[in-house]
Amino acid sequence: MSAKHPIISVTGSSGAGTSSVQRTFEQIFHRERVNAAMIEGDAFHRYDRADMKRAMASAADDGNPHFSHFGPEANLLEEIEAVFKQYSETGTGKTRHYVHDLEESERYGTEPGTFTRWEEMPPDTDLLFYEGLHGAIVTDSVNVAQYADLKIGVVPVINLEWIQKIHRDRAARGYSTEAVMDTILRRMPDYVRYIVTQFTETDINFQRVPTVDTSNPFTARWIPTADESIVVIRFRDPRGIDFSYLTSMIHDSSMSRANSIVIPGGKLDLAMQLILTPMIQRLVERKRRAA
Repeated sequence: MSAKHPIISVTGSSGAGTSSVQRTFEQIFHRERVNAAMIEGDAFHRYDRADMKRAMASAADDGNPHFSHFGPEANLLEEIEAVFKQYSETGTGKTRHYVHDLEESERYGTEPGTFTRWEEMPPDTDLLFYEGLHGAIVTDSVNVAQYADLKIGVVPVINLEWIQKIHRDRAARGYSTEAVMDTILRRMPDYVRYIVTQFTETDINFQRVPTVDTSNPFTARWIPTADESIVVIRFRDPRGIDFSYLTSMIHDSSMSRANSIVIPGGKLDLAMQLILTPMIQRLVERKRRAA
Protein backbone atom coordinates (compact mmCIF):
# COMPACT_ATOMS: atom_id res chain seq x y z
CA MET A 1 0.00 0.00 0.00
CA SER A 2 1.24 3.47 -0.83
CA ALA A 3 0.15 6.98 0.05
CA LYS A 4 1.94 8.47 -2.97
CA HIS A 5 0.83 5.88 -5.54
CA PRO A 6 -2.50 4.27 -4.55
CA ILE A 7 -3.89 1.15 -6.21
CA ILE A 8 -7.51 0.05 -6.65
CA SER A 9 -8.22 -3.52 -7.70
CA VAL A 10 -11.54 -4.98 -8.82
CA THR A 11 -11.55 -8.77 -8.85
CA GLY A 12 -14.09 -11.36 -9.88
CA SER A 13 -14.66 -14.45 -11.97
CA SER A 14 -15.26 -14.57 -15.70
CA GLY A 15 -18.90 -13.57 -16.16
CA ALA A 16 -19.17 -11.94 -12.73
CA GLY A 17 -19.69 -8.42 -14.06
CA THR A 18 -16.37 -6.76 -13.24
CA SER A 19 -16.44 -4.88 -16.56
CA SER A 20 -19.70 -3.17 -15.55
CA VAL A 21 -18.15 -2.15 -12.25
CA GLN A 22 -15.17 -0.77 -14.16
CA ARG A 23 -17.50 1.53 -16.10
CA THR A 24 -18.81 2.95 -12.83
CA PHE A 25 -15.25 3.63 -11.69
CA GLU A 26 -14.52 5.33 -15.01
CA GLN A 27 -17.52 7.61 -14.48
CA ILE A 28 -16.24 8.54 -11.03
CA PHE A 29 -12.72 9.12 -12.34
CA HIS A 30 -14.07 11.39 -15.09
CA ARG A 31 -16.31 13.37 -12.74
CA GLU A 32 -13.66 13.76 -10.06
CA ARG A 33 -10.89 14.47 -12.60
CA VAL A 34 -8.82 11.51 -11.47
CA ASN A 35 -6.11 10.48 -13.93
CA ALA A 36 -5.99 6.69 -13.57
CA ALA A 37 -3.60 4.21 -15.14
CA MET A 38 -5.70 1.21 -16.23
CA ILE A 39 -4.54 -2.39 -16.42
CA GLU A 40 -6.53 -5.50 -17.33
CA GLY A 41 -6.15 -8.87 -15.70
CA ASP A 42 -6.37 -10.58 -19.10
CA ALA A 43 -3.12 -8.85 -20.07
CA PHE A 44 -1.36 -11.10 -17.56
CA HIS A 45 -2.49 -14.41 -18.98
CA ARG A 46 0.55 -16.55 -19.72
CA TYR A 47 -0.70 -17.77 -23.11
CA ASP A 48 -2.46 -16.29 -26.10
CA ARG A 49 -5.60 -18.05 -27.32
CA ALA A 50 -3.87 -20.57 -29.58
CA ASP A 51 -1.13 -21.39 -27.06
CA MET A 52 -3.73 -21.76 -24.29
CA LYS A 53 -5.54 -24.44 -26.29
CA ARG A 54 -2.25 -26.29 -26.76
CA ALA A 55 -1.38 -25.93 -23.06
CA MET A 56 -4.81 -27.28 -22.06
CA ALA A 57 -4.40 -30.28 -24.37
CA SER A 58 -0.92 -30.95 -23.04
CA ALA A 59 -2.13 -30.74 -19.43
CA ALA A 60 -4.98 -33.13 -20.21
CA ASP A 61 -2.53 -35.58 -21.76
CA ASP A 62 -0.52 -35.37 -18.53
CA GLY A 63 -3.58 -36.24 -16.45
CA ASN A 64 -4.72 -32.72 -15.51
CA PRO A 65 -8.18 -32.01 -17.01
CA HIS A 66 -8.61 -28.85 -14.93
CA PHE A 67 -5.96 -26.53 -16.41
CA SER A 68 -7.63 -23.09 -16.60
CA HIS A 69 -7.25 -19.33 -16.71
CA PHE A 70 -8.22 -19.26 -13.04
CA GLY A 71 -5.07 -21.04 -11.90
CA PRO A 72 -1.49 -19.82 -11.43
CA GLU A 73 0.00 -22.00 -14.18
CA ALA A 74 -1.92 -20.10 -16.86
CA ASN A 75 -1.16 -16.62 -15.54
CA LEU A 76 1.74 -14.30 -14.84
CA LEU A 77 0.87 -13.80 -11.18
CA GLU A 78 4.41 -12.84 -10.24
CA GLU A 79 4.28 -10.11 -12.88
CA ILE A 80 0.98 -8.78 -11.49
CA GLU A 81 2.55 -8.61 -8.04
CA ALA A 82 5.66 -6.95 -9.49
CA VAL A 83 3.74 -4.26 -11.35
CA PHE A 84 1.62 -3.53 -8.27
CA LYS A 85 4.80 -3.24 -6.18
CA GLN A 86 6.56 -1.09 -8.76
CA TYR A 87 3.60 1.25 -9.13
CA SER A 88 3.20 1.58 -5.36
CA GLU A 89 6.85 2.63 -5.12
CA THR A 90 7.36 4.70 -8.27
CA GLY A 91 4.01 5.36 -9.96
CA THR A 92 5.21 3.52 -13.07
CA GLY A 93 5.05 0.07 -14.61
CA LYS A 94 4.41 -1.87 -17.80
CA THR A 95 1.25 -3.46 -19.13
CA ARG A 96 -0.26 -4.71 -22.36
CA HIS A 97 -3.69 -5.63 -23.79
CA TYR A 98 -5.26 -8.97 -24.59
CA VAL A 99 -7.26 -8.55 -27.80
CA HIS A 100 -10.61 -10.29 -27.38
CA ASP A 101 -12.46 -9.67 -30.65
CA LEU A 102 -12.46 -8.00 -34.07
CA GLU A 103 -13.45 -4.63 -32.65
CA GLU A 104 -10.45 -4.63 -30.34
CA SER A 105 -8.31 -6.00 -33.17
CA GLU A 106 -9.03 -2.89 -35.22
CA ARG A 107 -8.21 -0.68 -32.24
CA TYR A 108 -4.92 -2.32 -31.30
CA GLY A 109 -3.75 -3.59 -34.69
CA THR A 110 -3.22 -7.23 -33.80
CA GLU A 111 -5.22 -10.45 -34.21
CA PRO A 112 -8.00 -11.49 -31.80
CA GLY A 113 -6.68 -13.84 -29.15
CA THR A 114 -3.21 -12.26 -29.07
CA PHE A 115 -1.44 -9.66 -26.96
CA THR A 116 -0.14 -6.21 -27.76
CA ARG A 117 3.44 -5.35 -26.86
CA TRP A 118 4.38 -4.44 -23.30
CA GLU A 119 4.38 -0.68 -22.88
CA GLU A 120 5.03 1.79 -20.09
CA MET A 121 2.00 3.21 -18.33
CA PRO A 122 1.40 6.92 -18.88
CA PRO A 123 3.38 9.16 -16.49
CA ASP A 124 2.01 11.26 -13.62
CA THR A 125 -1.16 9.29 -12.94
CA ASP A 126 -3.16 9.70 -9.72
CA LEU A 127 -3.70 5.99 -9.12
CA LEU A 128 -3.57 2.53 -10.67
CA PHE A 129 -6.82 0.71 -11.46
CA TYR A 130 -6.84 -3.05 -12.04
CA GLU A 131 -9.82 -5.12 -13.21
CA GLY A 132 -9.57 -8.87 -13.66
CA LEU A 133 -9.36 -12.33 -12.13
CA HIS A 134 -6.53 -11.95 -9.63
CA GLY A 135 -6.55 -8.47 -8.12
CA ALA A 136 -6.49 -9.74 -4.53
CA ILE A 137 -4.84 -13.13 -4.85
CA VAL A 138 -2.62 -14.58 -2.14
CA THR A 139 -0.80 -17.88 -2.63
CA ASP A 140 2.29 -19.51 -1.17
CA SER A 141 4.43 -17.64 -3.72
CA VAL A 142 2.63 -14.33 -4.43
CA ASN A 143 0.72 -11.71 -2.46
CA VAL A 144 -0.95 -9.26 -4.80
CA ALA A 145 -3.49 -8.14 -2.18
CA GLN A 146 -0.88 -6.50 0.04
CA TYR A 147 -0.22 -3.72 -2.48
CA ALA A 148 -3.81 -2.64 -3.20
CA ASP A 149 -5.24 0.22 -1.14
CA LEU A 150 -8.86 -0.53 -2.07
CA LYS A 151 -9.93 -4.03 -3.10
CA ILE A 152 -13.41 -4.64 -4.56
CA GLY A 153 -14.96 -8.08 -5.06
CA VAL A 154 -17.70 -8.62 -7.64
CA VAL A 155 -19.42 -11.82 -6.60
CA PRO A 156 -22.85 -12.74 -8.01
CA VAL A 157 -24.24 -15.95 -6.54
CA ILE A 158 -22.82 -18.79 -8.55
CA ASN A 159 -25.93 -19.77 -10.56
CA LEU A 160 -26.31 -16.15 -11.68
CA GLU A 161 -22.62 -16.00 -12.52
CA TRP A 162 -23.01 -19.08 -14.69
CA ILE A 163 -26.09 -17.68 -16.44
CA GLN A 164 -24.21 -14.48 -17.26
CA LYS A 165 -21.23 -16.44 -18.56
CA ILE A 166 -23.38 -18.78 -20.66
CA HIS A 167 -25.26 -15.94 -22.31
CA ARG A 168 -22.09 -13.89 -22.89
CA ASP A 169 -20.10 -16.76 -24.36
CA ARG A 170 -22.96 -17.88 -26.61
CA ALA A 171 -23.69 -14.35 -27.87
CA ALA A 172 -20.20 -12.90 -28.13
CA ARG A 173 -18.08 -15.98 -28.81
CA GLY A 174 -20.46 -18.39 -30.51
CA TYR A 175 -20.01 -21.16 -27.94
CA SER A 176 -22.66 -23.82 -27.34
CA THR A 177 -24.19 -24.28 -23.90
CA GLU A 178 -22.41 -27.65 -23.67
CA ALA A 179 -19.05 -26.04 -24.42
CA VAL A 180 -19.57 -23.42 -21.71
CA MET A 181 -20.62 -26.14 -19.28
CA ASP A 182 -17.39 -28.01 -20.02
CA THR A 183 -15.42 -24.83 -19.33
CA ILE A 184 -17.19 -24.31 -16.00
CA LEU A 185 -16.48 -27.89 -14.93
CA ARG A 186 -12.85 -27.70 -16.03
CA ARG A 187 -12.30 -24.48 -14.07
CA MET A 188 -14.04 -25.53 -10.86
CA PRO A 189 -11.00 -26.65 -8.81
CA ASP A 190 -9.11 -23.45 -9.66
CA TYR A 191 -12.27 -21.40 -9.03
CA VAL A 192 -12.47 -22.76 -5.48
CA ARG A 193 -8.74 -22.41 -4.77
CA TYR A 194 -7.85 -19.14 -6.48
CA ILE A 195 -10.99 -17.07 -7.12
CA VAL A 196 -13.25 -17.62 -4.10
CA THR A 197 -10.40 -17.21 -1.61
CA GLN A 198 -9.77 -13.64 -2.79
CA PHE A 199 -13.09 -12.45 -1.39
CA THR A 200 -11.80 -12.71 2.16
CA GLU A 201 -9.07 -10.23 1.15
CA THR A 202 -11.36 -7.66 -0.47
CA ASP A 203 -12.46 -4.53 1.38
CA ILE A 204 -15.94 -4.45 -0.17
CA ASN A 205 -17.90 -7.21 -1.89
CA PHE A 206 -20.86 -6.55 -4.16
CA GLN A 207 -22.92 -9.74 -4.45
CA ARG A 208 -25.96 -9.77 -6.73
CA VAL A 209 -28.66 -12.25 -5.77
CA PRO A 210 -31.57 -12.94 -8.16
CA THR A 211 -35.11 -12.94 -6.80
CA VAL A 212 -36.33 -15.21 -9.60
CA ASP A 213 -35.75 -18.91 -10.16
CA THR A 214 -32.22 -19.69 -11.37
CA SER A 215 -32.16 -23.30 -10.19
CA ASN A 216 -31.00 -24.60 -13.60
CA PRO A 217 -28.68 -21.97 -15.06
CA PHE A 218 -28.04 -24.07 -18.15
CA THR A 219 -31.65 -23.75 -19.35
CA ALA A 220 -32.27 -20.13 -18.31
CA ARG A 221 -33.55 -18.18 -21.30
CA TRP A 222 -32.77 -14.74 -19.88
CA ILE A 223 -30.33 -13.18 -17.48
CA PRO A 224 -32.23 -11.88 -14.43
CA THR A 225 -32.50 -8.13 -14.69
CA ALA A 226 -31.33 -5.65 -12.08
CA ASP A 227 -34.93 -5.18 -10.96
CA GLU A 228 -35.17 -8.95 -10.46
CA SER A 229 -32.24 -8.90 -8.05
CA ILE A 230 -31.00 -7.61 -4.76
CA VAL A 231 -27.38 -6.75 -3.98
CA VAL A 232 -25.64 -7.58 -0.72
CA ILE A 233 -22.79 -5.16 0.01
CA ARG A 234 -20.32 -6.40 2.61
CA PHE A 235 -17.62 -4.24 4.19
CA ARG A 236 -14.66 -6.07 5.70
CA ASP A 237 -14.16 -3.18 8.13
CA PRO A 238 -17.40 -1.25 8.71
CA ARG A 239 -15.73 1.46 10.79
CA GLY A 240 -16.26 4.84 9.18
CA ILE A 241 -19.10 3.64 6.95
CA ASP A 242 -22.19 5.82 7.47
CA PHE A 243 -24.88 3.18 7.12
CA SER A 244 -27.62 5.57 8.22
CA TYR A 245 -26.73 7.88 5.33
CA LEU A 246 -26.61 5.01 2.84
CA THR A 247 -29.97 3.56 3.86
CA SER A 248 -31.55 7.02 3.74
CA MET A 249 -30.17 7.71 0.26
CA ILE A 250 -30.93 4.26 -1.18
CA HIS A 251 -34.66 3.61 -0.92
CA ASP A 252 -35.80 0.13 0.16
CA SER A 253 -32.35 -0.75 1.48
CA SER A 254 -31.71 -2.34 4.86
CA MET A 255 -28.97 -3.65 7.12
CA SER A 256 -28.65 -7.45 7.22
CA ARG A 257 -25.58 -7.57 9.47
CA ALA A 258 -23.41 -5.05 11.23
CA ASN A 259 -21.12 -4.92 8.19
CA SER A 260 -23.64 -5.53 5.39
CA ILE A 261 -26.35 -3.60 3.58
CA VAL A 262 -28.93 -5.03 1.17
CA ILE A 263 -30.16 -2.85 -1.69
CA PRO A 264 -32.47 -3.28 -4.70
CA GLY A 265 -30.51 -4.45 -7.73
CA GLY A 266 -31.48 -1.39 -9.73
CA LYS A 267 -29.75 0.84 -7.17
CA LEU A 268 -26.31 -0.74 -7.56
CA ASP A 269 -24.78 2.09 -9.58
CA LEU A 270 -26.11 4.68 -7.10
CA ALA A 271 -24.75 2.67 -4.17
CA MET A 272 -21.34 2.36 -5.80
CA GLN A 273 -21.25 6.08 -6.50
CA LEU A 274 -22.17 6.90 -2.89
CA ILE A 275 -19.74 4.40 -1.36
CA LEU A 276 -16.76 4.63 -3.70
CA THR A 277 -16.59 8.34 -4.53
CA PRO A 278 -15.48 9.46 -1.04
CA MET A 279 -13.03 6.55 -0.84
CA ILE A 280 -11.42 7.55 -4.11
CA GLN A 281 -11.35 11.18 -3.03
CA ARG A 282 -9.53 10.21 0.17
CA LEU A 283 -6.94 8.17 -1.73
CA VAL A 284 -6.23 11.04 -4.13
CA GLU A 285 -6.13 13.62 -1.34
CA ARG A 286 -3.73 11.43 0.65
CA LYS A 287 -1.54 11.13 -2.45
CA ARG A 288 -1.45 14.90 -2.93
CA ARG A 289 -0.57 15.53 0.71
CA ALA A 290 2.20 12.93 0.54
CA ALA A 291 3.60 14.55 -2.60
